[in-house]
Amino acid sequence: MRRWNDANGWLAGRQSHFRRDAQRGLAVVLAAITAVLGAVAGVAAREAAPLIPAAPGSSETVDHAPLDRLLKAYVRVGADGINRVDYARFRAEGLDELKRYLLALQRRSPATLGPAEHAAYFINLYNALTLDVALEHYPIASIKAVRLADPSGEVQDGPWKARLASVAGQRLSLDDIAGKVLRPALMSREPRGHYLLNCLSIGCPNLLPEAITGAKLERQMAAAAAAFVRHPRALTVAGGKAKASSLFDWYAADFGGTAGVIQHMAAVGGAEVAGRLAGVTEFAEYDYDWALADASR
Repeated sequence: MRRWNDANGWLAGRQSHFRRDAQRGLAVVLAAITAVLGAVAGVAAREAAPLIPAAPGSSETVDHAPLDRLLKAYVRVGADGINRVDYARFRAEGLDELKRYLLALQRRSPATLGPAEHAAYFINLYNALTLDVALEHYPIASIKAVRLADPSGEVQDGPWKARLASVAGQRLSLDDIAGKVLRPALMSREPRGHYLLNCLSIGCPNLLPEAITGAKLERQMAAAAAAFVRHPRALTVAGGKAKASSLFDWYAADFGGTAGVIQHMAAVGGAEVAGRLAGVTEFAEYDYDWALADASR
């Protein structure tokens, strides 16, 4: 009887061992599939033509001064490294001006703009549309609390799939602007562009207290990248395990995969970030805080 029990115990142990091996193997396979899909998405973004392309060689510019005034007036730079918006004052005093800016911007075709001005146009359009939606629905706890219909009429959490703008004869959603214009035109080759698009959430890179311009684009990307990567909402390392913003999971392909993200963080974050990342080859966890970056909270 003891030999029978020992045999049963041995068999149960082997079965448990096989299950653990199978689970580990499945995790490895899923991670590999995710990496391959991400790489394919990155290649597709790089090879895709923007829905509305730029005009290389153009010297035309766009006046973003109205948005610049509004951002300077209502974006509060926090001592904790997080910029927040004074939505109550913005809604009461500046919403009409924001709407006038959006109308003027949509009357201007970006197809005649050079690459930097083209990027500034669409980044400002994206951010201004998001602000307009948040202000129209304020008070809200999160941008995800805004529920708008997609082109099929299905109501979605968040404003990203609703067609909010008309540019160069095309109706565009926020997803269209980010994924079909800016990602193939800018982010797939220059991932620092991700730091300038804003979803108005605590977890997002900061909404700058100024409008994006073609002339300042390089400086603005560099400053936004460094500020975000050095902040704990982008990266924390404890006990040898690294946790990163979900932004680096969603758009890993634009950075060259996980290894590319780590290399990018070390490069733009400086010596302190590079030191924390020494020996890190993967992220144990991703996180994102969707709470509205509201100056009243």
